[in-house]
Amino acid sequence: MSGDAAGREAERQAREASRRASPWIEGLARFGYAAEGVVYAVMGVLALGVATGTGGRTSGQRGVFALIADQPFGRPMLGVVAAGFVGYAIWRLVQAAANPDGEGRDARGLARRAGYAFSALAYAALALGAGRAALGSGGGRSAQDWTAWLLAEPFGQALAAAAGLAILGFGGYEVYQAYRAEFARYLRLGEIGGTAGRWVIRLGRFGVAARGMVFGLVGVFLILAAAQHDPEKARGLGGALHSLLRQPFGPWLLGAAALGLVAYGLLMLVVARYRSISPG
Repeated sequence: MSGDAAGREAERQAREASRRASPWIEGLARFGYAAEGVVYAVMGVLALGVATGTGGRTSGQRGVFALIADQPFGRPMLGVVAAGFVGYAIWRLVQAAANPDGEGRDARGLARRAGYAFSALAYAALALGAGRAALGSGGGRSAQDWTAWLLAEPFGQALAAAAGLAILGFGGYEVYQAYRAEFARYLRLGEIGGTAGRWVIRLGRFGVAARGMVFGLVGVFLILAAAQHDPEKARGLGGALHSLLRQPFGPWLLGAAALGLVAYGLLMLVVARYRSISPG
């Protein structure tokens, strides 16, 4: 059997398996999108408080986990968030293996599906971080910790630079997706309604672009950390947001990014409800 035929057979088997588990997978996917939406909306609200001088903090997912853990019933809530991220990771694996969205087998389609696989790993790590925070074990390693570990490995400097370039590329691709409003092709816009649907697209573009630019900053900081062999130069999402404050018109830049993250969070809640999901 040729490599292409083997790949098609593996995809067919994955699609058949996901079809048998279809109700569960759809529920997990929607749950995961909702969990992502809540975390990004909270992240944006916290950063907006810093930008407006009314409180808050610039934090990434780990900071949001810590904040939720400090609330009444926070740890059970974090357990729900962790379960949502597990569901999202499973859905991303289904997208990568079974190709339910018909991304194709050309270079672009395969690249997109590879991105789904990496996304699954990232959200599995977030699920682990949320689960650890729910158990009172902390939210996992910081960006500096991970960078220090990577730089200590053989060829670590090159690997860190490559990771930074990959994250920067992901951020640029997010901005491109915002321009094309590619998220809209997966939504049942007819159920949302004309005016509301147009607002979803506008806010979604703003949110996806803002997220892409923040991830782009994370990539730039990682490249700097690799170039200078200094893990302290690395920044996570929270550090990238905080760096905006040190720029000219910093509060305005941070405020715009914060509003964008809130918009992205709201988009994910809409996606949780109105995305077309057919696992098989």
